[in-house]
Amino acid sequence: MKQGKRYAEVAKAVDRQVKYAELDAIQLVKKNATAKFDETVELHIRTGCDGRHADQQVRGSVVLPAGTGKNVRILVFAKDAKADEALAAGADFVGADDLVPRIQDGWFDYDVVIATPDMMGVVGRIGRLLGPKGLMPNPKLGTVTMDVAKAIADTKAGKVEYRLDKANIIHVPVGKASFSEEQLKSNLDALMAAIVKARPSSLKGTYLKSITLTSTMGPGVKLDGLQFGA
Repeated sequence: MKQGKRYAEVAKAVDRQVKYAELDAIQLVKKNATAKFDETVELHIRTGCDGRHADQQVRGSVVLPAGTGKNVRILVFAKDAKADEALAAGADFVGADDLVPRIQDGWFDYDVVIATPDMMGVVGRIGRLLGPKGLMPNPKLGTVTMDVAKAIADTKAGKVEYRLDKANIIHVPVGKASFSEEQLKSNLDALMAAIVKARPSSLKGTYLKSITLTSTMGPGVKLDGLQFGA
């Protein structure tokens, strides 16, 4: 396959036995992002956590200094003055009970959902639809708040969420391959600082077992966790 040959060719530049320094890894990932579109640079971290235990969950958010390079579509559940505030702050969609049947019919043309606390009863009716897609508002992530303007501003500025998946791996975007090395480094530093700080106090043993940086279509490049204090 053509794609397989391309992947095999660029993968030759990556030594799978080496854990690279941060800037070296970023340079390799950028060099190997040769697709015809602007590939997303992604961070994948295999952890030693067991997400089945509540005290070993890892979840949070961080605003990337250089942004995500993506136009984020925001849906806000709010009413009256807060709905007006959300629209003024740049929300793409704003509503209340009227949004429920649309979402029940399969409408998911948005990337982030924010809600005021008084609307969580309404949002809860569609929680089983939003939850699996990672769209359920959460006060710990700043997406359940009365300060909808700040939540929208943070999201537009490049706020990303990180969390364990079912295999206890964290997958989170770092930026775009078109970003400069300095932009990707500042984003990666901010992400790693937040994730290292989020280590569960109950965890025994190794927290971050492997750290890999990759682009959408490129090979993974392993990072040395010691440089992040991991």
